[in-house]
Formats: sequence, C-alpha cells, structure tokens
Amino acid sequence: MRPSGPMTLLIGAALLAMPQAAHAGDEAFEFWLNPSVDYAIDNENTVELNTAQRFRSESDGRVDTYLAQLWLHHKVLDNLTLSGGVEQRENDGGLDEVRMLQQLSASHEFLRVRLRMEQRWIEDQSRMGLRLRPRVGVKVPLGDSGKWSFATDAELFFTLRSARQDRSDDPGLSGMRSRFGVAYQASDKLELSLTYLRQQDFRDNAPDRIGNAPLIGIAYSF
Repeated sequence: MRPSGPMTLLIGAALLAMPQAAHAGDEAFEFWLNPSVDYAIDNENTVELNTAQRFRSESDGRVDTYLAQLWLHHKVLDNLTLSGGVEQRENDGGLDEVRMLQQLSASHEFLRVRLRMEQRWIEDQSRMGLRLRPRVGVKVPLGDSGKWSFATDAELFFTLRSARQDRSDDPGLSGMRSRFGVAYQASDKLELSLTYLRQQDFRDNAPDRIGNAPLIGIAYSF
C-alpha cells in the first residue's frame, strides 16, 4: 500500500532523525500534565493560557519543568491560524528561560501542520537563541458520536542560533518529539486527552537523552 501524504511526511520526519537516533541510550520515565484555558474574543481572535508541568527523576540529573504560555491566536482562514505568544519556563534546580513565540497552524481534512519560531533567553546567558520547530500530524475521529478522536504527530527541533555563550547547543537538528493518543470531547467547553510522548534530545559524542512520558491534557474554553 502506498503511504498517504500525511503518513509520508511523518515517515520523512522520522527518517531525518535516524542518523542521530543511532546514539540513543540514556532513557528515563517522565510524567507530564498540560492544563490550558482559552477565551474567544470574537470569531477571529482567541486568547489562550497554556501551562505544563513536567515531572522527572532527579537521580539522572533531569529537573522538573513548569511553564506558562500566553497566546493570541488570529484565524486568517477557516483552516489557517497565525499566533504570537510569550513563555515563562521555570526549571527546578536548573536555569530558567523566557521565550517569544510565533506560530502558523494549518489543517486540511485529517492533516495538521504547525511551524513555530522561538526566540530564547536563558538565565545567566547574554545571547538570544533562535529555534525552529516544524510539526506534522493527523487527527482522526473515532466512532459516530464525534466525541472521541485519535491524534499522532512528529516535531523536529532545529537550533538556528545558540542560546548559550559557550555555544554548547550548536546550530542544527537538536531533537525530535513524537506523540500519539486519544482525546475525548466531554462537553462543548471541555476536552480531555491521554497521550504517550517521546522526547529525544540529540547530543554529540554522548548518548541521546530520551524521555518517555504519559501526557494528560485538560483544555477548557470559556
């Protein structure tokens, strides 16, 4: 069977990461929560507060992360949204970070595509880092009720400019995140989701750092 367009893109993203993935070996279990709320200002504009709590094991040097993102989404077309946001990221026991975010999201039938640009300021570092994050995935309804859906996606992380003075994060492909899971539309305003997430950070001359996490999402719309 010949792969469809969305599936071809997903396979291509995975193949692009494979040369780096050969060094994989440093794996750990994590647990992520992702509560968010949004408010529709009008038919084209929405404000969103997106938060995340990422719990990790301290025994292998990974720190818990808590972040909050404030977004303004503008619907350019029915299937095209332009967004801008700011993020505050607290790394418990590590360096905190502030990010400015620009994002373009598009959809066509089952296909979902997102392109995000980040400007990063890390605590105690005088440089502004730049990173590009393309993501492609699919979302498919399950059953006839319209309440259940299945989604999967793959996202690549490209460092364009190092955010560290020692240039320890060299420009290039630096990571890949893949997810699959189900969502349940509990009401017109509330959606619940359960997802498996795999985060792989590519490292030179060292095993790639890999996190495996169940992700619980709670999205509420006012």
